[in-house]
Amino acid sequence: MSLRAGFAEIEITPPIGTHKIGWLKVITPARVRDPLFARVAVLESAGSPLAFVQLDTLSVRWTTANEIRTRVRERYGFPPERILVAATHNHGGPAVACAGVVPRDDAYLATLVEKVISAFGQALEAREPAELGLGRGVNFGVGNNRRVIMRDGTVKTHGTFKDPGALCLEGPLDPELVAVGLRRPGGAWLGALVNYALHPTHFGGEDVFTAGWPGAMANALKARGVPFTLFLNGAFGNMSHSDPAQPGRAFGMEEVGGALAETAWQALQGAAFEAEPAFAARAVTLRLPYREPSAEQVLGTARGAQRFIDSKLYDREMPKLVERIRARGAQPAELLAFDLGPLSLVTLPCEAFVELGLRIKEAAHPRRAIVVGAANGMIGYVPTRQAFERGGYETTFIASSRMAPETGDLLVEAAVKLLRA
Repeated sequence: MSLRAGFAEIEITPPIGTHKIGWLKVITPARVRDPLFARVAVLESAGSPLAFVQLDTLSVRWTTANEIRTRVRERYGFPPERILVAATHNHGGPAVACAGVVPRDDAYLATLVEKVISAFGQALEAREPAELGLGRGVNFGVGNNRRVIMRDGTVKTHGTFKDPGALCLEGPLDPELVAVGLRRPGGAWLGALVNYALHPTHFGGEDVFTAGWPGAMANALKARGVPFTLFLNGAFGNMSHSDPAQPGRAFGMEEVGGALAETAWQALQGAAFEAEPAFAARAVTLRLPYREPSAEQVLGTARGAQRFIDSKLYDREMPKLVERIRARGAQPAELLAFDLGPLSLVTLPCEAFVELGLRIKEAAHPRRAIVVGAANGMIGYVPTRQAFERGGYETTFIASSRMAPETGDLLVEAAVKLLRA
């Protein structure tokens, strides 16, 4: 049996009055700047199925991802272990999880899940003979490492070199964009999967809903004839569209989306296509260590845990966070690996630092591999071990940065083992 592929999308824009998350404070949007979507791709080659669900949201909880996968199996008989559910990490979306003082909107979540199940059925019905092509491009123009090392050895997240205390950037960026294109045999586009590592934070602190630059990228590719684009973010934890070298200069939402759409389009033009790629899937669930909530960590006085924003916000969250760590003991985390012909991908349920993603890609050689972040769960930031020695927003002890310093190394080790399996 040759490759078959089907795509679908469904609008998931929240009703006005729904809270948004991504700024650690209560924001209730008064308008919709542009619609949010859930997008689904269902592929099958030689009887081996794989499916992708992309949400224009900040995150997707493990329980939500599993509910989607379980209900898809119940309704359509599709194997849940072959479904990847990823968020774009869009900061302009609704409260799909508790964040800071913002409670999760369970009513919205119930509607979201039902819409995703419906779209999955539409993608299944839309399957038709297809060819799969793998394309690669690079873009150095819209992303930067947002962590600036200061002369005292600490880090300022979103620091700039206008500050005379700024010394250098802490880490690299990952310029690679990978595009997987699906088309009718020798004909029109059916859809695409695009992977790149970059935070989508546009309009996060404003009273509007938006799909951010991933939505703008999808729209730009749709105008070029690609009807559905699923964006799969990479290891984006310390990547930003602001430029530390040019204080006040940040690439706009349409500017980022348009630039990456152009890179993706060129990658698709150079893709080599095949009609029966080999598919495979495998998964592992880990139990990862939390940070030790010492008095210094809790108060934000420990080196590397110094507080980044309003101390009152941290203080309000600490009792609940410490109780959670003591009660649970460890954090479950699922990693999923897919093979799509010459490409392998592995999911990380977190905001992993770009250095970790690059380590995975390098260690996977000779396989070409990509990392998909914010997928099948969200355990918060996972910095490098070295980053905890310098501090910055991403290492400040709070619910979104609750994992132990060795977590990144453990995830890299498990991801590489899964890719090589």
